[in-house]
Amino acid sequence: MRHNKKFNHLSRTASHRAAMLSNMACSLIKHKRITTTVAKAKALRKYVEPIITKSKNDTTHSRRVVFSYLQDKEAIKELFKEVSEKIGGRPGGYTRIIKLGQRQDDGAEMCFIELVDFDENMAKTEKKARRTRRGGRRAAEKPAEEVKAAEEVAEAPAEEAAPAAEEAPAEAPAEEAAPAEEAPAAE
Repeated sequence: MRHNKKFNHLSRTASHRAAMLSNMACSLIKHKRITTTVAKAKALRKYVEPIITKSKNDTTHSRRVVFSYLQDKEAIKELFKEVSEKIGGRPGGYTRIIKLGQRQDDGAEMCFIELVDFDENMAKTEKKARRTRRGGRRAAEKPAEEVKAAEEVAEAPAEEAAPAAEEAPAEAPAEEAAPAEEAPAAE
């Protein structure tokens, strides 16, 4: 029976799931952002947020408790040094999940999970369009890029055309008049 088993088992045994979440938490702490599936990211969020909360209080006991989950000295050093300083005033919600679309291989929903207070510009950057085997761009990214390019082209000529139109007539008669005056002098 499945009574009161509310968390996602991720099709893994308990030991495999604990090891996977521990490794993912260490990677998240070290790299500040990792790419994974949405299901794993949601499970990781529930796993790592209490650990980050525990790191706010830098005592021997809290370090030992966090080490029992992570088993990585380098990740713990970084967690208690850098991460705990940045999130000191935040009451919770230390991670952000941003969906990226489906994985081409098996159609799994992909996302990246990142620590919120680290490099706010990361979420605003756009990834380059990847090419498929046929050489074309992905169908989802194509219309968005075309719309952006069309907007840029529409805005740029309207602004540049007005000053160019005003300057061009002023220069054109001066250029036409100068050769006409020079030609009789040369004869």
